Amino acid sequence: MKAMILGAGIGSRLDPLTRSLPKPLVPVVGKPVIGHLIDLLRRHGIADIMINVQYLGDKIRKTLGDGSAYGVTLHYSVEEALCGDAGGVKRCEAFFRDGADDTFLVIGGDDLTDTDIGRVVRAHREKGATATLAVTPVEDPSEYGIVVQDDAGFITRFQEKPKPGEAFSNLANTGIYVFNTRVFDFIPPDTFFGFGNNVFPLLQEKGEPMFAVASDAYWKDVGNLQIYRQAQRDCMDGKVQVELPPSGEQAGTWSGPGASVAESARVTGPVVLGRGCSVGPGAVVQDYAVLGDGAVVEENATVINSVLWDGAVVKAGTYLENCVVGESVQVQSSHGIFNGLIVEPKRPT
Repeated sequence: MKAMILGAGIGSRLDPLTRSLPKPLVPVVGKPVIGHLIDLLRRHGIADIMINVQYLGDKIRKTLGDGSAYGVTLHYSVEEALCGDAGGVKRCEAFFRDGADDTFLVIGGDDLTDTDIGRVVRAHREKGATATLAVTPVEDPSEYGIVVQDDAGFITRFQEKPKPGEAFSNLANTGIYVFNTRVFDFIPPDTFFGFGNNVFPLLQEKGEPMFAVASDAYWKDVGNLQIYRQAQRDCMDGKVQVELPPSGEQAGTWSGPGASVAESARVTGPVVLGRGCSVGPGAVVQDYAVLGDGAVVEENATVINSVLWDGAVVKAGTYLENCVVGESVQVQSSHGIFNGLIVEPKRPT
């Protein structure tokens, strides 16, 4: 079985973090969020994966390469202009039709989830559906596309972001789809086309069977800063099953290869220390801090509940709390920095 990860979006809700890094590469506990998705697919036996790219797509291709580091084979569909999620999948029709399996999976490139993919695929095949959606109950349906099921589990209605009190269901569309290849008959070529706005209403109009599999598995779109930061905590608290670095010597710490902590430093978990990162003498790192690969916390600096991207440096004596520091950015201050986004500015041309 093959899969496609949607990786072409701009990620404007995470601005300015995504000005220099595409949203699928935004790190969660030291690994790109798309890397966690690849891990999920591999664990479910899916190792032939297409990724569509557009915004900063070269960075995605350079970072992930051919997929061998993840134990999979990656292919790329480069979009000169955005095609919509369904339009992007349509461009890869030949990839999905090449083989004996007429079933394939599509998942958003900024989702953090441990959804049981196998369960969704089995239900799809058993029901003979053209499209099967993974759905999850939510407290506020107004933030999501909502589906309504009949007693047999087939979808009878869609409702896009209903107003408070007007929702007919609390089952949100997670953007995890399993399709039969006949879905391509309903997606025009070379056209901006979306699943939610175009394909699903068309399938419903034509009487094509659509099924929904409800699950309370962890699922979050890390597309805004609040959820992005919460996702770090959820990983360390074990609320979502992801692959973390090996456990460190202290409870609640995870340390990548080559991470070093000075004897006089204080590291109090939950904390994730990336490969080759360094915590200097007298430094303090604690309370859900995440240090990316090669990140440095210098002498007597403090990092609390903050995320340092790869190569970030917190200079000696600097105090950070509830911050995100961008890739390779150096932070130096004689005053405490709270609730900050510290990134390299994109200079006007």
